[in-house]
Amino acid sequence: MQHKILIVDDETDVLDMLLINLRAAGFTVIAVEDGAQALVKARTESPSLIILDLMLPKMSGIEICKVLKSDVATRGIPVIMLTAKAEEVDKIVGLEIGADDYVTKPFSPRELILRINRSLRRGKDKTPGLEKMTIGELVLDHARHEVTIQGEPVELTATEFKLLALLMDRRGRVQGRDRLLNDVWGYESIIDTRTVDTHVRRLREKMGALASYIETVRGVGYRIAEGEPVPQTSEVS
Repeated sequence: MQHKILIVDDETDVLDMLLINLRAAGFTVIAVEDGAQALVKARTESPSLIILDLMLPKMSGIEICKVLKSDVATRGIPVIMLTAKAEEVDKIVGLEIGADDYVTKPFSPRELILRINRSLRRGKDKTPGLEKMTIGELVLDHARHEVTIQGEPVELTATEFKLLALLMDRRGRVQGRDRLLNDVWGYESIIDTRTVDTHVRRLREKMGALASYIETVRGVGYRIAEGEPVPQTSEVS
């Protein structure tokens, strides 16, 4: 299957470079320069992944990502934020509103293609373990790619689903941030463990009353406890 990539960037040089490299890597590429076009193409073209610049005219990448992740037709499309802003707060905001990954300009086309492939695989990979896992009122069904909490379905991104599946499959065992970066995101070297913290925070928010099922082990990482979960005083260390 040839994956279709939607690029949203208003810099001609960046667009040209991405078009050449992504097409050479075997992708079908659609390029637009503003948010309005991006939303139309995301809905009509159903791309496999979106590369979204943060700084855009009229409508920012943050606003576009919020709209994409709030629309049932587009919320499942992985988004990689492409931005010249290197500050941690910008990366965290992007991840918190639903982006799956980020790349800071200037960047290596080879690195971006590697991240694209990892994001695409993330949606397909199934965590080893049971087809259906249940912990209290939390149920994760691999076959249906579905999570229910207290009987109600919860919408998770592919990354959030894989993160939760790994924690449930390894219940009781502490998972370090570096281990999670490798197993969930496919990063073999530690780049920014705050990526893990941000996704755990988003996952807890969606879990609502069951947020305490994911425990923080200070200075190490996270786990889902074997016994009855207890309330947590803070989300991340």
